[in-house]
Amino acid sequence: MKTKNWVLTLGAIALIAAATSAAFNLKPADRLAKESTSGSASATALAGAPPASTLPAIPPGVTPNYRAIVQQAGPAVVGVTVAGQHAGSSAEMPFDLDDPFFQFFRGLPGFQLRVPRQGRGDAVPFRSLGSGFIIASDGLILTNAHVVREAKEVTVKLSDRREFSAKVLGSDAATDIAVLRIDAKGLPVVRLGDAQQLQVGDPVLAIGSPFGFEQTATQGIVSAKGRSLPGDASVPFIQTDAAVNPGNSGGPLFDGSGAVVGINAQIYSQSGGFQGLSFAIPINVALKVKDQILASGHASHARLGVTVQDLNQGLAESFGLSPPDGALIANVAPDSAAAAAGLKAGDIITEVQGEAVVRSGDLSSRISLATPGETVRLKVWRDKAAREVTVKLGRSEDGAKTPQPRDARAEPGQLGLKLRALAFDEQARLHLKAGLLIEGVAGAAARAGVVPGDVLLSINGVAVHSVDQVRAVISSKPRRIALLILRDGERIFVPVELD
Repeated sequence: MKTKNWVLTLGAIALIAAATSAAFNLKPADRLAKESTSGSASATALAGAPPASTLPAIPPGVTPNYRAIVQQAGPAVVGVTVAGQHAGSSAEMPFDLDDPFFQFFRGLPGFQLRVPRQGRGDAVPFRSLGSGFIIASDGLILTNAHVVREAKEVTVKLSDRREFSAKVLGSDAATDIAVLRIDAKGLPVVRLGDAQQLQVGDPVLAIGSPFGFEQTATQGIVSAKGRSLPGDASVPFIQTDAAVNPGNSGGPLFDGSGAVVGINAQIYSQSGGFQGLSFAIPINVALKVKDQILASGHASHARLGVTVQDLNQGLAESFGLSPPDGALIANVAPDSAAAAAGLKAGDIITEVQGEAVVRSGDLSSRISLATPGETVRLKVWRDKAAREVTVKLGRSEDGAKTPQPRDARAEPGQLGLKLRALAFDEQARLHLKAGLLIEGVAGAAARAGVVPGDVLLSINGVAVHSVDQVRAVISSKPRRIALLILRDGERIFVPVELD
């Protein structure tokens, strides 16, 4: 008995390794889908189950009726099987075909067998699993874009075991939303909710096909809202502790009343499997993308044209701002909407359309989900005073994706920089008209994370042209200063505390 338990555990670990690409940090968990307005209006209850509308909102301290939610909404949750080819050479085989355990492993649901091909550049066939959910009775389905990426064939399996070939109507990589259509009528549909009404601590339920185990339900709570994840600045994720694993991607996240409020998308893991943190795309975001895909076949996102980073206490005090809320602009792209509006490095955006910006991700998600050409009002902190700036947003397609700034390390320390002016050829190569090359670092600057080879562009928002200018700032004996540096083509602000 102990031996059998050990083998099953080993099988699960090996399966995780086969179903996920990397074994650290954020993993696609097969993202959720979005529902349509028509789907909401046409939502029908299953025979023998009470209508979804009869499930009331859950008051504080009351456990939801999970059984009723699964009975009503489960039939509208589907499995998505994808077959296609990866571009590249050969794929690694996680199992030796001669291994006596191989026959056991290959029988587990969700096991992906990738057959290596000889030679560089050959396509590698693959099969993968995900989830989705029906939002309109005529066969409209939402799932994650990464579930159907590189797909040649997409098959949707309903809860009653019927299978349909699906057409991908469109997908949006920025928000990880895809819309599918199957040729069927009278299908059960989910009821759509409002993710903005969710609060931390609210109960939630996920249904999907983790590792191919269909119609699996897991429950938890909302553990945070508005999370900004690396590489996903367009989406204010819902963070939950509901168990989500590979195969759940694209499946629905329900609130306590049985309405879909999100699409399960990613997990944070060091093992490749669930470790207590999962992230869902708000249904409000998914529906907006769905509407654009149905109207034009693709989604468009607005672009401001800035690189932003979070503030900490040291940076905020350097700019005379308290508390440390807002998105600090580290770089403004030439010929962008931000440049046309007069925004510049060192500005701190604290509001968009009257809504507070607490972190840089708040700005990124609100701008990305706005309409290209839309005019927005920004509240900006500059020169220790607030002002309003009106910006007409551009299109994300109009410029290259703004690089994300790397995190700056800030610890207490005297400045300790060895500086020299940039040579003419260095200015030309870096496309700079000012700045000083940092040749040596010690003291406070070293503790703050400044390294030799960085280029100092400004101090406290003022462009730097000479070493004497830096000495003048230091001679005033400030407690903290904010350095804008150029590193590997990226501009970041680094706060430095001085003795």
